[in-house]
Amino acid sequence: MRRRRAFGHGAFGDGAFGPGLLGGLASASGISLTALSGWLVVSASHRPQILTLMAAIVGVRAFGMARPALRYAERLLSHDRALGQLADDRVTVYERLIPLTPARLGRRSRSQVLTGAVDDLEDQVYAQVRVVVPVVGAAVAGLLSVLAVALWSYVAALIVLAGLLGCAAGAAMTGWGERRSQQTLLAAREDVSRLATLIVTQAREIAAVGATGQLLDQLDTAQAIAAHAERRRSLWRAGGLILTGLVCAATTVVMALHVADLVRGGLSDAVGALLVLTPVAVADALALLPDAAGSWARAARARERLGALLDQPPALGPHGDLALDSGPAAVEGRQLCAEWVAGRPALGPVDLTVTPGDRMLVTGPNGCGKSTLLAVLATHLDPSSGRLLLGGTPVDHVAVADLRARVAVLDDEPHVFASTVRENLRLARPGADDDALRAALRDADLDGWLTALPDGLDTHLGAGARGVSGGERTRLGLARAHLSERPVYLLDEPVAHLDHATATAVLEAVVRRSREHGTTVVLVSHDEEPVHGFTTRVELVAPVELTARDQVTPVRPGWVTGVMGDGRH
Repeated sequence: MRRRRAFGHGAFGDGAFGPGLLGGLASASGISLTALSGWLVVSASHRPQILTLMAAIVGVRAFGMARPALRYAERLLSHDRALGQLADDRVTVYERLIPLTPARLGRRSRSQVLTGAVDDLEDQVYAQVRVVVPVVGAAVAGLLSVLAVALWSYVAALIVLAGLLGCAAGAAMTGWGERRSQQTLLAAREDVSRLATLIVTQAREIAAVGATGQLLDQLDTAQAIAAHAERRRSLWRAGGLILTGLVCAATTVVMALHVADLVRGGLSDAVGALLVLTPVAVADALALLPDAAGSWARAARARERLGALLDQPPALGPHGDLALDSGPAAVEGRQLCAEWVAGRPALGPVDLTVTPGDRMLVTGPNGCGKSTLLAVLATHLDPSSGRLLLGGTPVDHVAVADLRARVAVLDDEPHVFASTVRENLRLARPGADDDALRAALRDADLDGWLTALPDGLDTHLGAGARGVSGGERTRLGLARAHLSERPVYLLDEPVAHLDHATATAVLEAVVRRSREHGTTVVLVSHDEEPVHGFTTRVELVAPVELTARDQVTPVRPGWVTGVMGDGRH
């Protein structure tokens, strides 16, 4: 079993020096092949005895076979290490994201966080293959070439060394320029993604307030900035490649002039050919340096962004390790206040009691703290003041895992993974059998949908497979909640993007399940029209402000509650 490494270990470190050494030997074999071939051709032109050339002939064959073999070993070893570390680091990143979600993620959507973390982590880990291996390989091959050339001429060795240093300087310039362009490019791409998502997902609302043209202009501006930054980055990369080529050409010319003097002084013309061809062959090993510099710039920026994301303080403070009984328990809030950003109240004060089997509707205007209340109840966010009790026990005395194991959360955009129906459901309970999966789908009114699928539970969903409508997506989320068998459902506007008929059908399935199994439901909704069968209603208003002594000072009443009936209407 692979022992998990610490996060980030080897991203620019010793994990790639072994493959880099193999890559350097492969490049050195290529250089030796070119140089020795030049010696062999010139020597053969003098028509010597064939036996005097056998050593060179064998050497050419050996270097010709060694180069691809060593390159294959380098690729195999470097990619194996990188992929192994990537798998370990992905687990570590996701584990570190859990206590930060959602309080420390700001206004970034889940897709932005997930995509950013995946791309940044890949850029960072693959720096082993894209940066360390080429740099170490070029250094090893270059130094071996300098030492080999020094056997005939120290001046020739200095010429090759000067070429190496010139190419390294060009690569450093490329990395510096790309890193400057990278920041602008990434910021522009984030703006493009944010604006495009906003325009697509909220087109009707934007058109209603007449902001479509303004947002499209902003999108055009962001795309223009991104294109300009991309051109600048490409120019830096092209400049590095051109400079590397010029340095290698200049090194070859200077070497040729020096070798001409050596040949006039009695040096063998065959050795002269070997010396002249050495910088030409070294250029092949150095050609990867500008690309490595660009990859280094991307990896450095990725490391900074990942650090800024993952090094934030968690949204939850220390919790005890008390384990609660498995039975249902009442949830009580006493003068609950919460805030996502310190000093900016987002909720409260709120008093509420949710008894087992209760179905509570939470309403109120935008910004009153409806989603914040669900985050507190789901233990995604600690209250800034007040008390939250579960079965009479303060939640900060209870283990977080035990608290979250009681709650199923469903929002307005449940995620459907590019996998089978079975695996999309078993995310909630990995050991569930097919009968349990079908029962969960039936409770979510998806039994007819399942029957119509071509491969049943083995039908693939998502990108490149069967599409899923908004109503089906929401019901799949409900089926996951049913399968989890958790006693409390927290629903954050799950039908916000559905038509009236579909929204009514989804909520009727929730109410029916609650009556049959005694599950507790807390539903946040801005639209009460399709909501029937809920027993209690809580209306939130504006949160309070805190005095210098952290005492609660209501701006206006924090909540209004009333009984909506017996749930049969």
